[in-house]
Order: sequence, then structure tokens, then C-alpha cells
Amino acid sequence: MQRRQRGVDVGLILLLSQVFQFGLENIPPVTLGTLALNVFLFLKPLKPLLKVCISVDQSYYQKDWQRLLLAPVHHADDWHLYFNMVSLLWKGIKLERKLGSILFGYIIAVFSVLIGIVYMVLEFALAGLLNDPSYKMNCAVGFSGVLFALKVLNNHHHPGGTSNIMGIHVSRRYACWLELVAIHLCSPGTSFAGHLAGILVGLMYTLGPLKMLMKATAGGFFCFNDSVRQRDYYSGYSRHPSYPYNIPGNYDMYTGGLTEEEQFERALRNSLHDRGFSAGSHSNERRPYGFWFPSEQLSEEEVRRQRLNRFERW
Repeated sequence: MQRRQRGVDVGLILLLSQVFQFGLENIPPVTLGTLALNVFLFLKPLKPLLKVCISVDQSYYQKDWQRLLLAPVHHADDWHLYFNMVSLLWKGIKLERKLGSILFGYIIAVFSVLIGIVYMVLEFALAGLLNDPSYKMNCAVGFSGVLFALKVLNNHHHPGGTSNIMGIHVSRRYACWLELVAIHLCSPGTSFAGHLAGILVGLMYTLGPLKMLMKATAGGFFCFNDSVRQRDYYSGYSRHPSYPYNIPGNYDMYTGGLTEEEQFERALRNSLHDRGFSAGSHSNERRPYGFWFPSEQLSEEEVRRQRLNRFERW
């Protein structure tokens, strides 16, 4: 594998124009740093592509494990770099804003290495199943495997909607599979196993044990729960010394210690209960909208006493 002859790098020029259209201030730091690293290594590669590409023969049999780190951030030509980095901009901006920069950077690092390992496992399996040792010699570079994993992750955090793949409208949930086939048919030189490895790693994170393993490995340093991170943010804000009101930092008194997902589920359940309650009851009293905690049956005297206490607190 050799890099194509350098002329005018039109793809690189278009990529830079895309970056400035987004605006540097609108690109989160990990996304911008990852893009900058890929561009820098395209202009100043650490080694020739044959020395950084990943394959079963070179990485596993020859024990050249550094290729796991180098292969994802090197590209064959300017158009390879352009398409991958533009895709990174769209996916990275959405995911980094959703997950936070530290967690997103952690995911990028783990995915980059793990996809290389899964890629070698797939090539090794194909060589055995098809009795074709050439699969062990296939050498791949580029960030596209990581992008397929991020596509799965992005669809997990932003579900619903459809994607247009070559004029075919398909649910975003399955778009990565159609895109995998379409890219391979339109550009046979791409690494099918590398792209498939990205999808599998993305599914391992969203549906499998990878997220829990990463959380355990991080030792609690990263926050994997968006609702907890958001609650902590507001808790810190309420304790700001310049804020004139004494607002409790612990919101469990309002949420009952439930996460946002649990609150939504409780509210939905109570909403359905309200409809049945209103239809089957002759009382004019309605329960408030939102989520509430079902209480025990109280006597009329107890209900009257609780109402008086509530008005006294106001």
C-alpha cells in the first residue's frame, strides 16, 4: 500500500473550507483535536503507509502492535481524509456535546484500538472459513472504522428519523448496515472488514458489555450517565456564593432520586392511570400532571390535615 502521488490536495482544501464554515469556535475540543491530528499525520506521516497499516500478518504474526494506534490516524490520500473528517465533524459535534469532551475522548481512544483488534479477528476468520490466506495479508488504514462505530452510537443517542442512502430511505437504526453494503459496492477497494468491525464495536458499546467494561476500567473517573452529570451541574450552580437565594442542592426531594428516564416512565404510567381514574371515578378531583408517587389510602381527616400543612408551608 502506497500513498498516491501528491499534487494539489483538493480534498484537503475542501476539508479546510468545511472547517471554517463550521467555525473553529463551534467545534468541540476533542473533535477538533482528532481532526487536527489526522490532518497533521496526513501532511507529516510518521511512517510510510506500509509501515502503519494494520493486518493479521504484520500486527499479529510480526507482533507490530503499534499499528493498532497508527493505522486509524493515517489516510491513503486527500479524498480519503476529506470524507472521513467531514463525517467526523458531523458525528463528533453532536456526540461530544451530548456526552462531554472527556467521555467522548475516552470513547474515541478505546474504539480506535478495539476496532483494529476486531478487524484482525474478522480477517483471520475469513481466511479460515474461505481457506484463503490472502485475507491475513489485507492491510488497512483510516478512521472510517471508528466513524461506523460513532454512527451506531449517534443513532443510539438520537433515535428516530430516516437516512437517505443512495436514494433509499431507511430507518437510522439500520442505516449503517445499508451504508456498509453501498460503500463496498461503489468502492470495492475499501475495507469491508474494517467498516464491519466499527459497526460491531458500536453495538458492543450500545447493546453489549463494552460500556460497563469501560466504566469499570475508568474507575468512576468518567460519568456515563447524562442525567447524573446534568443534575450535578445544577447542584453546583445552586451553591454559587453570589446567588441570593438559598436553593437546596439536592434535587432528590423533587425527583425521589429517580433518573430522567425513570421520571419519564413514572409520568407516563401515572398519565395512563389518570385517564382510567377520571373515567371510572365520580370525584371532581384530578391528580396533577407530571409524575407523582402513589400514596396509601388515607382517611378524610388525614387528607384534610395534610392539606392544612401544605398551606402553612406556603
